[in-house]
Amino acid sequence: MRATRPHGVPLCTGGIVRISRIAAAAGGIAIASALILSGCASDNGGTGGGSSSTGIVNVAWGEPENPLIPANTNEVNGGQVLNNMFAGLVYYKADGSWDYDAAESIESDDYINWTIKLKADQKFSDGTPVTAESFVKAWQWAASNPDLLNQWWFIDAIAFDGGTYDGGEDTLSLEVVDDTTFTAKLAAPRADFPVALGYTVFFPLPDSFYDDPDAFGNAPIGNGPYKLSEDGWVHGESLNLVPNETYTGPRKAQNGGLNFVVYATQDAAYADLLSDNVDIIDTVPTSALATFKDELGDRAVEQASAVFQSFTMNYNLAHFGDDEEGKLRRAAISHAIDRAEITEVIFQGTRTPAEEFTSPVIAGFDPDGIEGSDVLEYDPDTAVELWNQANAISPWEGTFQLAYNADGGHQEWVDATVNSIKNTLGIDAVGLPYPDFKGLRTEVNDRTIKAAFRTGWQFDFPSQANILGALYVTGSGSNDADYSNPEFDDLFRQGLASPTLEEQNKLFNEAQGLLFQDLPAIPLWYGAVTAGYSTLVEDVEYGWDSWPILYQVTKAE
Repeated sequence: MRATRPHGVPLCTGGIVRISRIAAAAGGIAIASALILSGCASDNGGTGGGSSSTGIVNVAWGEPENPLIPANTNEVNGGQVLNNMFAGLVYYKADGSWDYDAAESIESDDYINWTIKLKADQKFSDGTPVTAESFVKAWQWAASNPDLLNQWWFIDAIAFDGGTYDGGEDTLSLEVVDDTTFTAKLAAPRADFPVALGYTVFFPLPDSFYDDPDAFGNAPIGNGPYKLSEDGWVHGESLNLVPNETYTGPRKAQNGGLNFVVYATQDAAYADLLSDNVDIIDTVPTSALATFKDELGDRAVEQASAVFQSFTMNYNLAHFGDDEEGKLRRAAISHAIDRAEITEVIFQGTRTPAEEFTSPVIAGFDPDGIEGSDVLEYDPDTAVELWNQANAISPWEGTFQLAYNADGGHQEWVDATVNSIKNTLGIDAVGLPYPDFKGLRTEVNDRTIKAAFRTGWQFDFPSQANILGALYVTGSGSNDADYSNPEFDDLFRQGLASPTLEEQNKLFNEAQGLLFQDLPAIPLWYGAVTAGYSTLVEDVEYGWDSWPILYQVTKAE
């Protein structure tokens, strides 16, 4: 668990199979006479049974950006809670493989028309049944609400009833067949559709949600391994979960509950870990990277994970528009950053300099095959030359600012990054701290921020399609730069429809070539889990996406 995975070796190796029809079964997606990435489904790894320990596991946490509604949650703090409160159709194991959770089977004959069958007799934590309508109605509601952060997942994937999006409650081509069966017609062929269905946005909702969505967001009712305790969510302080006795799936809680504790800084959380006042942290602060292995011993965790770090300059930022000057300055900034030195000095070698826009632990990673990726190389001479070309178009004025949330342990690398830019280009460059993540994201989402800003992506499901679609497709919910390139969109959608991993990778790499020309974000490095746990817990494992698998953690009372 603690060994660092070799560079470029995917956690998910493909699960390639051949059978006579397309079927997403426990063995993965299988396609007649074709090979594709399966999502690496494997035997059910759930623990089953009731809790094997009764202690409450204390988890270091940050206040979510929004109320906890699946279709409006696209950040890690809210997502971690929802993943423990809800059961999707599938779930992801530590190695990036997937298996069924609420679903019994997901099948298609053409990658477009899918039939989804649920396991029988499932319930929400309020005792109401989980049915096919629980999924269909939730998806239709999300698709009909354009203000939701995750609406685009449905608008971009599932076909519209009647062929055109009308914004109505039943706009998607979904049909309830019976209590445990529904069908979905996609807008275009997508072989990896089942792999995506473990993501938060595809969770079901109970009928009570529709009575008062705002109230639900502060006290969600799910169908997963945990439910809110009587203490519930005290904003800015903590959120408490207890095992959900109605859950019968493979992720049964092995502890007495989870107490998510809000920390203002990662340093404070780490200090509490050393004194056993918190049990689980998912990030060691940069101030402790040089010492945490000695301090924690066998409880120190370092492993590769599907996390991509970058910073973004919205196209409304002066001098960084979608034009020739903007492209020159973006490329100059990228060449001005000494990623190798920063990852070695600031992160003690626990991060890997970025080579492309996905992740080394996701199948298909291949930086050598992408044209234009040399823009990520530290090259001071080229950086200055490009910056001067931009100045000939419009002279630079002011200070380059890089915004970050101070509660996330980012100051050290931000300072190093802006110093690299400053020293290379000979301009003023500084970090711009925001007190917390929510404050930063509010200005990013409102498009009122007047600086470059840190961005990152923790994969929602183990596929390159996840990050490329969520961050760079026109109109996608996490497209912070408001990037729009029809050629990129077309290549991406062709890749989604590809029946083989080889074809998909070729198209995705062509699409990435356009990203390197346009640089809607500046790739920095790939994350790794640098984490730890207290002396009071056992059975701790961190997954392919860097999250601790909390339901299997045990703790004596």
